[in-house]
Formats: sequence, C-alpha cells, structure tokens
Amino acid sequence: MTMETRQAHVMEDRTITAVWLTLLALTGVLVAVSRISPAWAVAAMLTITPLKAGLVLYYFMHLKYEGLLLKGMVSIVLGVLILFIGMMFLDLAFR
Repeated sequence: MTMETRQAHVMEDRTITAVWLTLLALTGVLVAVSRISPAWAVAAMLTITPLKAGLVLYYFMHLKYEGLLLKGMVSIVLGVLILFIGMMFLDLAFR
C-alpha cells in the first residue's frame, strides 16, 4: 500500500486531551460514588461505564470514521449485550 492510497485519520491534540480528561473525570465520579453505597456504585457503573466505553470506541478506536455498516453492527452487538444484562437482572429480581 503506497502513501497515496492510505487514508490517515489524525485527530487534533485538543480533541484527544478533552476526551482523556472526560474519561478521567468519569472515573473520578465512579470512585466517589462507590464510596457512598454499593447500590449507588452498581447504578453508576451500569450508566457511566458504557458511556466511557463509547468514548473510547468512538474516538480512540476511530469508529467515528467508519462506515454506517460497521457502526450498525457495533450498535446491534451492544444492544444485544444490554438486553442480556437486563434479562439477567430480571432473573435475579424474581428469584
């Protein structure tokens, strides 16, 4: 593959730094909430952790630059994962 045919996705340092600081802040929120109570910690992990994973996928793994098909496949897989986790909690709740 020659240099002319390769397409590079270069993000600005400002964007990378902003995403990194956001990830650090969200991690700080998770740590702070985990010290409040276990119930709040689980709720925070189930809401904040997917947000952090989405940021990593979108910016650092360059999903932002991929086509609609790949984005759709990732969305379907994550939707199925959320469905299975929800079914697990329903199973635990009604035992």
